[in-house]
Amino acid sequence: MSEAVDFRYIGTRPVRPDGLDKVTGRANFGADFTLPGMLHGRFLRSPHAHARILNIDLEAALAVPGVKAIVTGKDFPEVEPGDIQGGEGAGDYHDLAVNVMARDKVLYHGHAVAAVAATSVRAAEQAIRAIKVEYEVLPAVLDIDSAMAANAPLLHEQLYTEGLPEKPARPSNVAQVMESTRGDIEAGFAEADVIIERTYITPTVHQGYIEPHACVARWGQDEQSLIWCATQGSFDVRSMTARVLGLNVSRLKVIPSEIGGGFGGKTTIYLEPVAIMLSRRSGRPVKLVMTREEVFRASGPASASKIKLKIGARKDGSLTAMYAWLGYEAGAFKGSPMVPGVMCVFAPYDVPAFKAEGYDVLVNKPKVAAYRAPGAPQALFATESAMDELARELGMDPIELRLKNAVRDGSQAAYGPKFNSIGLEACLEAARAHPNYQRPLEPGQGRGVAVGFWFNVGMQSSAEIHVNEDGTATVIEGNPDIGGSRASMALMAAEELCIPYENVRVVVADTESAGFTNVTGGSRVTFATGMAVIEAARDIISQLKQRAAALWNVDEDMVDWVDGKVVPKPGINVEAEPMSLADMAAESAKTGGPLLGRASLNARGAGPAFSVNLCDVAVDPETGKVDVLSFTAIQDAGKAIHPSYVEGQMQGGAVQGIGWALNEEYVYNGDGVMENAGFLDYRIPVASDLPMIDTQILEVPNPGHPYGVRGVGETPIVAPLAAVANAVSAATGLRMTELPLSPPRIVAALEAAKG
Repeated sequence: MSEAVDFRYIGTRPVRPDGLDKVTGRANFGADFTLPGMLHGRFLRSPHAHARILNIDLEAALAVPGVKAIVTGKDFPEVEPGDIQGGEGAGDYHDLAVNVMARDKVLYHGHAVAAVAATSVRAAEQAIRAIKVEYEVLPAVLDIDSAMAANAPLLHEQLYTEGLPEKPARPSNVAQVMESTRGDIEAGFAEADVIIERTYITPTVHQGYIEPHACVARWGQDEQSLIWCATQGSFDVRSMTARVLGLNVSRLKVIPSEIGGGFGGKTTIYLEPVAIMLSRRSGRPVKLVMTREEVFRASGPASASKIKLKIGARKDGSLTAMYAWLGYEAGAFKGSPMVPGVMCVFAPYDVPAFKAEGYDVLVNKPKVAAYRAPGAPQALFATESAMDELARELGMDPIELRLKNAVRDGSQAAYGPKFNSIGLEACLEAARAHPNYQRPLEPGQGRGVAVGFWFNVGMQSSAEIHVNEDGTATVIEGNPDIGGSRASMALMAAEELCIPYENVRVVVADTESAGFTNVTGGSRVTFATGMAVIEAARDIISQLKQRAAALWNVDEDMVDWVDGKVVPKPGINVEAEPMSLADMAAESAKTGGPLLGRASLNARGAGPAFSVNLCDVAVDPETGKVDVLSFTAIQDAGKAIHPSYVEGQMQGGAVQGIGWALNEEYVYNGDGVMENAGFLDYRIPVASDLPMIDTQILEVPNPGHPYGVRGVGETPIVAPLAAVANAVSAATGLRMTELPLSPPRIVAALEAAKG
């Protein structure tokens, strides 16, 4: 892939195809769908963090006027254990089913116990209040230390730690352990002149999407069921729901609505199987919509973490060894992002010896879900905080220290393969030269630097392109559009077919109309589904050449595609006028029928992405309030298909990372009840909290993609946690190792430092 490619449309900034519908309110989101005779559903959720269900009495609830169906865990089939494939994050189908509806125990405050469908929301809520549940309350564990303690209360009596040489003798709350090593770390630390060793803690946080989970389901008398829902992956909803209900996937049709944010939190299911069961019981369609409180209590947040990190270096700044102990909260069921955390923790650095130990730990909280680069923000918060402290200890510029140890093309990644073409060094150099890094600071202000990293993924994608009789084109694909992917698909189709961007329409189709496609997540859509669109366009071009060859009575290898037209190759003696896509489409009936290109693939060669963030803050020593004065996000995008949406990803990730660093956290009382389940008390950043996020896109082409694309959606959230923490540490003169850096925490640290 040459950097000198001259593109027609790639790299331009056209208006997104779905923009008008969304700004005018015409777009249909998850809760906007209705069907004739539709019922409204509501959940009864556990008031306890851990309790045994002794009895559920539905008699009074069933007598409420308007109630048409009630389901509990007993109404769902037993599901055999089995690893969930294709989505973001680890998990098990049995756990998924029990998370959707509790069986013998509730495992977190908000765990679904029963669901009602009624003719009105009011009737459903009245019935929920009439259900009587008898519980035996059990002790709860709410953090990593208490969950891993000897004789800790067990969430699952049959859970034995995986990843050990032998099956342990006793069950525990540790679902999995993992170890990654290279070299002799004891010798490495012995060679070090300086050693930094600290423990870093991050809280449970939520993705904060604006649209709550919502779906409408209809069970058909022919056992064909329909689900309309807000999701990042309609095929994943189909497979998960089918498995939970014991159905064949051919019995389910999933229609993805427009989606009001997801960030990884809408890659799994909560409502859909319940809506199908209620519809089956009642014989009518059922709508389920979470309240905001339910979103916080009963959907999947990001893992809290505890990370013990130790790094050693020589006086010249060269790293000699790194060690990390990483504990991630999984929530009530196994499957935290511990594995990618272990893989990411040392990824930016070329260190001769390291060891990382990871622990997937169950606690009485909702099962975690993905949140943009799951596991990496917590891991790099620790590493980049320690690197910042090391730079100060050595008296080195923090960017210079990172440049000295950065991985480069050909470096062996800490997680295994050799890096091919990466942009970390370019990002660091750009950060060092950036005006925001050169600007002098005033007293009470601090500047932080941090590196971000994410692997990016490929996975399976399909696409079709239908050419209309006037030469316009329709792209059909199955990835719900979160960040402007319709525009990216249209740009790539337009680039290959050499037709105007405005002549390409992109349809995000349902599971019966599009080929199988994995979830919108992992920064895979523009890379993998874009690759399928390119191949589908090239399929059309191949057909055009075949048809032109037949018209001109020459061999196909005598025909070329140049500037959007089929032409005879130079030197071919044939009387033929070049023909555009529109010309060929108009004649398609005479040359073999409609023009249709298709592609399906399992994309390989995803390009790892690096970023560097700069953050300037001011800290009020009396109140502990942190003002973010300046924030700069620099990232290697490989190739920015639509630069505006790349910048939007970078800015959005920065804002979410700033919130994670400064204010966001789940606050639980001693009984495991979340006390801030709403945007009034769960504090996400608003516009007045933030400066303009400055962005700089670098383009180091990924050789694994025809246009050099590497995903951009995950990496932006990885570095901000450490960048903000390092800036606050610089402003206060105190090393801050526990997030969020809220005013009470900062004031307490300042007062403790005074004596």
